[in-house]
Amino acid sequence: MIAQRSMIDELEEAIASKEIGRRADTLRRITDLFIAGSGAFSDDQVELFDQVMGLLAREIESSARATFGQRLATLGKAPPQIIRSLALDDAIEVAGPILTQSDQVDEATLVEGARTKGQDHLLAISRRTVLAEAVTDVLVERGNEQVAQSTAENPGARFSELGYSTLVKRSESDPELALRMLSRPEIPRQHMLKLFADASESVRLRLEAADQRKASLLRDMVAQASAQMRTQARERSADFVAARSVVQFMHESGKLTKAQLETFAREGKFDETIIALSLMCDLSITHVERAMIEHQPEQILVLAKAIGLTWNATSALLMLQAGANGNATHDLEQSLARFNKLQPDTAKKAVQFYRLRERATMSVKAPS
Repeated sequence: MIAQRSMIDELEEAIASKEIGRRADTLRRITDLFIAGSGAFSDDQVELFDQVMGLLAREIESSARATFGQRLATLGKAPPQIIRSLALDDAIEVAGPILTQSDQVDEATLVEGARTKGQDHLLAISRRTVLAEAVTDVLVERGNEQVAQSTAENPGARFSELGYSTLVKRSESDPELALRMLSRPEIPRQHMLKLFADASESVRLRLEAADQRKASLLRDMVAQASAQMRTQARERSADFVAARSVVQFMHESGKLTKAQLETFAREGKFDETIIALSLMCDLSITHVERAMIEHQPEQILVLAKAIGLTWNATSALLMLQAGANGNATHDLEQSLARFNKLQPDTAKKAVQFYRLRERATMSVKAPS
């Protein structure tokens, strides 16, 4: 009781004192006490420590706060309010260990820090063991090149559709980021395909700039390499193989209708959509897949008009295409005008030309 009273007296004097050194020393002793018994404290007791630590830490030097934060960063039951305060501290030497190591920082605090703090804070957040989609969405949007690369190579990071789209878009001008993205085993196939397509275009442009006389040959080589990578990516995807089995069965049993195709597209089922469109247009999956991941919607309009899709179904395809390209919206009004202007016979002739060209290419590649 005498020891407890002595500590209380010291605490009251430290809080009342304007001497920063005395506050820091008392905070160190309070922290020692908390760490020694943190596993046994009740929630009410942790809350009391939280309040006391917050009062003491408010006006001490950043170096003392940094030492304080390092001691709390790895605790499994650290006081939540002081952890939040340290995580949002403007000094990275204070916030860094908490942002990177503390399991007690909640998602809301991480999102707030990612939205409001500087790049050093974002880099610290990107190195956490686990990162939720809401956090990575902000990191890949606001983060600089180093932050984006760090986030992409973090095996514990999870990404939303928007997050993947943003990273793929940024990879166009960042080869290191592209490599990190390709190393992620769970990246959705449509985003991986988009990454391949953009990288192939980048390679083509560089090679053409080096030797214009070989431009045509280089274009063919890059196109073939891109097609091979897409085919390999498809065949390695268990999701694609399963989708192909289901859609093929629906086609053979007469259940693959235009309405079903529209449903696939509206539900964001990329694989099912391209497989269904391939079967209904009698074109290769590679051709339809390439049309879906290209930036221009004209080919989708042609395919849709050729098989007699309604505008509602066509717009669903266009929105799925926009998502695969990392675009949040699509100019449907402009596409509607083109769709209405396009004649069915013209679209059917174009698709027939696509078929003939595919078959001619296949016959050239076939062994003699």
